[in-house]
Amino acid sequence: MARNKYDIDEELEEEFDFGQLKRLAKYVGPYKKDMIKAIVIMLLSSALSMLIPRFFMTIMDVYIPEGNIKGIVMLSIATMAIVVFVCASLKTKIILTNRVGQNVIYALRRDLFVHLQELPFSYYDDRPHGKIQVRVVNYVNNLSDLLSNGIVNTITDLCSLIFIILFMLSINIKLTFVCMCGIPILAVLIWTVKKKQRRAWQIESNKQSNLNAYIAESLNGIRVTQSFVREEVNQNIFNGLSSDYKSAWMEAVRYNMMLSPIVDTISVLTTSMVYVLGINWMIGGEAAITAGVLIAFTGYISRFWTPITTLASFYNSLLTSISYLERIFETIDEPVTVKDEEGAVDMPIIQGAVEFENVDFAYEDGIKRLDKVSFRANTGESYAIVGPTGAGKTTIINLLSRFYNIQSGKILIDGIDISKVTIRSLRKQMGVMLQDSFIFSGTIMDNIRYGNHEASDEEVIRAAQIVRAHDFIMAMEQGYSTQVNERGSRLSQGQRQLISFARALLANPKILILDEATSSIDTETEIMLQEGLAKLLKGRTSFIIAHRLSTIKSADCIMYIDKGKIVEMGCHEQLMKQKGEYYNLYLSQYSFLA
Repeated sequence: MARNKYDIDEELEEEFDFGQLKRLAKYVGPYKKDMIKAIVIMLLSSALSMLIPRFFMTIMDVYIPEGNIKGIVMLSIATMAIVVFVCASLKTKIILTNRVGQNVIYALRRDLFVHLQELPFSYYDDRPHGKIQVRVVNYVNNLSDLLSNGIVNTITDLCSLIFIILFMLSINIKLTFVCMCGIPILAVLIWTVKKKQRRAWQIESNKQSNLNAYIAESLNGIRVTQSFVREEVNQNIFNGLSSDYKSAWMEAVRYNMMLSPIVDTISVLTTSMVYVLGINWMIGGEAAITAGVLIAFTGYISRFWTPITTLASFYNSLLTSISYLERIFETIDEPVTVKDEEGAVDMPIIQGAVEFENVDFAYEDGIKRLDKVSFRANTGESYAIVGPTGAGKTTIINLLSRFYNIQSGKILIDGIDISKVTIRSLRKQMGVMLQDSFIFSGTIMDNIRYGNHEASDEEVIRAAQIVRAHDFIMAMEQGYSTQVNERGSRLSQGQRQLISFARALLANPKILILDEATSSIDTETEIMLQEGLAKLLKGRTSFIIAHRLSTIKSADCIMYIDKGKIVEMGCHEQLMKQKGEYYNLYLSQYSFLA
């Protein structure tokens, strides 16, 4: 899962590791009592149902010739009682197995989601979110039938098959072997198509993942699509991906559907052989074969092939589920590269001194984004970071928040190497507002409180007032209780940024990070915002990335970054006197604004 495109398949070249099934079994372990109950009930039900053909044989060969009406009535009542018990057992099994199956699916999906929460930014940088989502929802759901019915049915059907064979052998050994002669043929056919069937379901899961990725991308970009009139082009892409998925599905199902007619054909052939040979042997005077024996065998033959058909169906379900299980465990096994080191301790209460010592960093593309970067920010100072696009500005704040691991060097806060403390204790004391002002579905109050669940309503309102979001919030139909949609589609970009700003401020951070915090705010609002920020930033260490140089003129220090290096560093007046890169940038922007 290493390529970020909706039209590229995610390949799994390895042979299936049956250890994955053992891992799945561990999820079933906590519910083994329910599984054992279901298996015992179904085995007892199966064993009792095996008596019914024997009852018919006794009636045909003994009670009818003897005219024993009482015996016929008693066996008929016994047959009815067995049927009632079988129905009740089936109901109990359905309840137990579905409960187990859904509990396992819940646990599996929980572990998958929890692991996704821990994976670093680098994991999501390379993957369409739709391809991740399909694993949490669709792939886990596709295991439902296997977990709810497949395991119990397989065990009980295997035992039922043994019961049937034993009953058949007790009646007539020769006819039993005639009935079983089709099994080797079936085994060879299953083995022949096994690899192709698994491969077909792998391809199907790839195409489903691709389609899901494109749907997610298209929905997220629907405004751009309609703005550039791309509907027809996107529809053609969607139709192509959907067609690929349909073809892959039909190919996979074709292999699944092969087994059922094969089993039916072998069943009909062996049944015919039992009749032909049985009648010939009976006409030939073989005493062990009577009309009752043939009737009993007729009942057992249908029962004999029913569990084999079920087992073949389980085999199909297993191969289908394996293709999904591989993807699920592949995601769970994805290493968490940004994590607490062994022996990591909680970060003490931060005062705010930040230092970079010869920090090198490159993303997975191998291109250096920071090259021997060193600087020191004292407690309470505001540091502005400017420079051309791709220079490494956002990378600096990402590393300070430990969203990525550095290749070499050190990042210190209050003299403590941040790689030696727990990530949670570090981030809890930092307020971060990234370029993507993400708004979650829920109320405005919930969104501002997202980073500080213990904050009171008054504290939320105070944070909104400081960033000048209070007025537009109160103008909405329900004020702070107004429901907003995912990604804040009801709000303007500027409003989303102000809410995100309030969220970051409410966390009461010792270090505040603002990445393009005012890029979508109008000039008038920006002036008011600066007034509130001046109070808030006092005594806090802050890092501000901004393309609007007017917003960072009052910063204690401005760093001009280019090609991963600090080119210039100083306050606004100092850098203007140097007439270097910052000076040129400021003049070009000022001329443009003028």
